[in-house]
Amino acid sequence: MTERSILITGCSSGIGYTCALGMKQRGWRVFATARTEEDMARLAAEGLEAIYLDYADASSIAACADLVLDKTGGRLLGLFNNGAYGQPGAVEDLPTEVLRAQFEANVFGWHDLTRRFIPAMRAQGAGRIVQCSSVLGLVALKWRGAYNASKFAVEALSDTLRLELAGSGVHVSLIEPGPIRSKFRKTAIEHFKANIDIENSVHVAEYKRQLGVEEEKQQSKPVKLERPDEKQRRKFLPSYRLGPDAVLEKLVHAMEHRQPKARYYVTTPTYVMAFARRILPVRMLDAVSQKVS
Repeated sequence: MTERSILITGCSSGIGYTCALGMKQRGWRVFATARTEEDMARLAAEGLEAIYLDYADASSIAACADLVLDKTGGRLLGLFNNGAYGQPGAVEDLPTEVLRAQFEANVFGWHDLTRRFIPAMRAQGAGRIVQCSSVLGLVALKWRGAYNASKFAVEALSDTLRLELAGSGVHVSLIEPGPIRSKFRKTAIEHFKANIDIENSVHVAEYKRQLGVEEEKQQSKPVKLERPDEKQRRKFLPSYRLGPDAVLEKLVHAMEHRQPKARYYVTTPTYVMAFARRILPVRMLDAVSQKVS
């Protein structure tokens, strides 16, 4: 194959946007998805091939896959499933339809899109499928039941798919970020307010406390740096919260290395929680999870 092509989803901002630009700079032909005309126009203006995709819309998934396969002559090399959102709220406060919507966007849509590219990857004897999971696909935390469940599901499906595709030339990898600077938390709070009956919950006091903390964070103005280098960033940002470029580094390895890893941890919390999960008894792990939730 002379052309390396990759489809990256959820490219309007954050991880997807950074990875799309980064892979393009490395010479990849990048198909970048978004859900609004404004975002698609912006992506196209930056030299990316913008495509509409909404994981909750089966027709858009089919149209996206057909278009990419047509444009590549059926020879897409890489798929990075990244687009997702978080739905906060205690499990007992989650309406079933809200949990179902979380799975439509974070699991079922990924599965549908992935299945549409596997035959082409099998036929060419090469392919890289990378799933953007989370530390919350390794260890569950309170108030995040819907998101936890969706990422645990992605982990299980990806592990199974990796086993089933062994020997085909198609590799499956998971990237598991912890806290990443992005709009993720802002969007999660919007879903929380829209879908959870806060006032009538037994957790109302905790909900309001956490919302208050988030509002304080949004009101505080971070120090602005012009083109900060890594040493400068560390002076102003917690070492555990990295930029989306940290995910790009792992994606590059998963797509370009001769032997990609099954898992890529990103940020200190992911390394710590993954280690804790392996060595701590359940009671002690629960205590740690309670503390950091």
